[in-house]
Amino acid sequence: MAASTVNPTPTVSKFLLQTEGVSKAFPIPDGELTVLEDVTFQVAPGEVVALLGRSGSGKSTLLRILAGLISPSRGRVLANGTELSGANPGVAMVFQSFALLPWLTVQENAELGLYARGVPKSECSDAAGHALEMVGLDGFENAYPRELSGGMRQRVGFARAFVMKPDVLMMDEPFSALDVLTAENLRGEIGDLWEAGKFPARSILIVTHNIEEAVLLADRIIVLGINPGRVRGEIRVNLPRPRRSKDARFAAIVDHIYTAMTNPAAAVGDVPGPAPKETAPQRYPMIPHARIGGISGLLELINDHDGREDLPKLASTLRLEVDDLLPTVDAALMLGFAEVTDGDVLVTAAGREFATAEPQRCKDLFREHLVANFPFVTTILETLRNKKNGRVDKEFFIDILDEHFSEVEAEEQFQTLLGWGRYAQLFDYDSNDQEVLRLEEDEGPEDV
Repeated sequence: MAASTVNPTPTVSKFLLQTEGVSKAFPIPDGELTVLEDVTFQVAPGEVVALLGRSGSGKSTLLRILAGLISPSRGRVLANGTELSGANPGVAMVFQSFALLPWLTVQENAELGLYARGVPKSECSDAAGHALEMVGLDGFENAYPRELSGGMRQRVGFARAFVMKPDVLMMDEPFSALDVLTAENLRGEIGDLWEAGKFPARSILIVTHNIEEAVLLADRIIVLGINPGRVRGEIRVNLPRPRRSKDARFAAIVDHIYTAMTNPAAAVGDVPGPAPKETAPQRYPMIPHARIGGISGLLELINDHDGREDLPKLASTLRLEVDDLLPTVDAALMLGFAEVTDGDVLVTAAGREFATAEPQRCKDLFREHLVANFPFVTTILETLRNKKNGRVDKEFFIDILDEHFSEVEAEEQFQTLLGWGRYAQLFDYDSNDQEVLRLEEDEGPEDV
């Protein structure tokens, strides 16, 4: 009889949180949009895990699945070895947008989670007071959110999560809405609590698109690909704490991640297990949403620095987050105007000419590289040339893009291509003329 009480799979419980082949798709007209695909990873006790990915990688959707707020379309989530079938009681969340109730005081906001669980008022008060003291808000218990700075409001958000003493504290880009100095201070305080062993959670799962932040805080970084979000690989951050961003090893890890995130085909870390499933190549790859002026300005800036610039340094110089910088870098790479190696952006010979040429030569170069590297541009030109009047309704091309992208993304892809094609003097568009795309009168050389 005693044998029947033994857990048949005791190793499962070594993880506080884990996903097994999680996928998520949302219905859209004429089909579904897959946001996450076959995501598998684990969070063990005593570690900080960062989910790092660009816009479109499904990071926030994944957090909601882990919290039990929405269900996966396929796969499953396990909390302490038990499959999740509703809200996850073992996690607490800190949001990017603070998410405080404005009619409650700081003390009442901090008590909210415990009160919802039916904890007696006196215990709620004591726990909230201790948590507020941990985040440096003792003395502000009776203030209202409108009376606080952004940094102080986010501290209330941390206090509200701390009182729950969760197995896993999940943070959804918790510092991105703050100014740079406030974010750095609060990030450092959270790191100090963790390193001192005073953190009121067994593990941390942080979602971010800030590479330096991930390397600063995490023991492991899970890098997600985009459209749909999938695990590209894992990087272990074997650096002593407290970490210093100017340390050579720190910089080397940051450079490696920047290189990987600007090259979707690059290997990420030394990932054990079977190779990822091969997927059919996309007929029309996603076009980065970058403006011509941004591409030109980026190339000019790098060319002025001897044709090579460190990506993290470049992001800092331009005061841009990685999500804001990478589309422009991606565009330069796909056009053949730049290369990335060891975290540095290098301007190619064509990119150097584009950065220094006269305006008309710039347009000629852009046209040559656009046609050579973007298959959908060729599709547009061939379609327009095959029409006697050189005119085709916009919806014809949108219908083609809909086969590869969501309705919203198809429109954004069209608008980006339209801006590029106009600059390259390939085609034009008049929204007042029944939304028709037409060939430019001077399309450029016949052999493009």
